[in-house]
Amino acid sequence: MHMMVSRPEQWVKPMAVAGANQYTFHLEATENPGALIKDIRENGMKVGLAIKPGTTVEYLAPWANQIDMALVMTVEPGFGGQKFMEDMMPKVHWLRTQFPSLDIEVDGGVGPDTIHRCAEAGANMIVSGSAIMRSDDPRSVINLLRNVCSEAAQKRSLDR
Repeated sequence: MHMMVSRPEQWVKPMAVAGANQYTFHLEATENPGALIKDIRENGMKVGLAIKPGTTVEYLAPWANQIDMALVMTVEPGFGGQKFMEDMMPKVHWLRTQFPSLDIEVDGGVGPDTIHRCAEAGANMIVSGSAIMRSDDPRSVINLLRNVCSEAAQKRSLDR
């Protein structure tokens, strides 16, 4: 789950009890990321760490070896249907270069027109809402997104 809340610490235990297996929080929303990461792990969940477009990827870097997934927001969080921010792709590429085995997710404006840029930059987890829900054929959109990411990941492993 992706928690877009101001005090993510208060929701760890309730989400674990509800059956969540991964807890993603925004780095900007906590004063003590290390303690929150530890609490999430102690509650039996994987850890995801999100950054908003205005946050530098270097701010996330010190925590990268303690998390399971980094989420680079490709829109300002809050509502669907926003335009994809391509200038976030260098963040994704930097994370993939520095932390090759880290799961890297993108969220916001991702669909058939933008998926190639995301996958080539290094994203291997995709959040796509409007592009799927507004499609006449959601299944084909999902398959396209999945296939593009899989092909890019295979190419990266061959390039190593």
